[in-house]
Amino acid sequence: MSDLGWNPLHGVPSYPAERYAILADRIGGILRSRNDMLLVQAEAVVALEAAAVSLARPGLTALNIITSPYGGWFGQWLRRGGATVEDVVAEPGLPIEIEAVAKALDAGPHIKVLALVHAESASGILNPLPEILALARARNIVTVVDAVASVGGHQFDVGDLGIDIAVIGPQKALGGPAGLSAISVSRRAWDLILRDGAPRESILSLADLKNWIDGGRRSLPGTPAPLEFFALETALDRIEADGMENIVARHALAASATRAGLAALGAPAWVPAAKASNLMTAVPVPQTLEPAALIATAGQLGVELSEGVGTAPARLVRLNHTGPRAAFQTVLSNVVAYGAALRQSGHPADIAAASEAISAAYSR
Repeated sequence: MSDLGWNPLHGVPSYPAERYAILADRIGGILRSRNDMLLVQAEAVVALEAAAVSLARPGLTALNIITSPYGGWFGQWLRRGGATVEDVVAEPGLPIEIEAVAKALDAGPHIKVLALVHAESASGILNPLPEILALARARNIVTVVDAVASVGGHQFDVGDLGIDIAVIGPQKALGGPAGLSAISVSRRAWDLILRDGAPRESILSLADLKNWIDGGRRSLPGTPAPLEFFALETALDRIEADGMENIVARHALAASATRAGLAALGAPAWVPAAKASNLMTAVPVPQTLEPAALIATAGQLGVELSEGVGTAPARLVRLNHTGPRAAFQTVLSNVVAYGAALRQSGHPADIAAASEAISAAYSR
């Protein structure tokens, strides 16, 4: 049997218990949250389900905004727990209209919870978060925001916006590990979660996770995976060195440069810039072409494009400029590859003009 030798991924020492609280506070600083911060030892979809499970029970009425499959899942989790859920569903691939939210709130005066996704990686759109939260605050409604894709790509201030529950994962714009997530929980949200009937003895129980806070934020429950926590700590070091304003600005530049390149290429915008995410740009494919064919052609050039998720019949292709990809080289290769795929399919595409437009955006 061969000697494999030492591997840095094996035999990793335990993460120091006294540093969990420090990590939580650092994440709270990124979110500008003074609320309780919970660390969830799983990918962010588990944290989202935990929020829904911990809130849901018979007698709770929620307004659930659906602009992607993620919003649909949240509503299902709430219903499974016995909650009454009113869904407000956007057109496929588009952000929700504030008028639709206001109308639903006016029709449901007993709504206790409002849930939505901020930025959608599925379609490259941005929901009007400040305006929606203002409507909820005026009605004393507890708000749940999925900020997994938006944090780091957009300004996100839990305190100023008055968000009760914010769920994040560091693996997207923040460029961190995927195996951990975090939840900011306000006192008002705890009052709703900890009522009689709160789920207990479950990985999805926020009430159980609160025991870590009530016990002085020492050892986390279960057996923490040290690699994930060391990776998160390293990511936070980089984020704090860069500064959140610079990280957001880098994503905003990548998004605007991508839109400029696509416009010069001759490709139509899917949504106006004010309704577009800084993390992913979606472009509608010409009716005579299939998104999968364009994606395959771009793949032959070594560029990974992807289809929109849950956006049929919009037929979108997504150009990813999230995290480390929010850079000139990736933006340029995304747009050039999309243009080359259009040309190969017999459609006009001014690749030279697109390259010039992207270069100009990064030269300002």
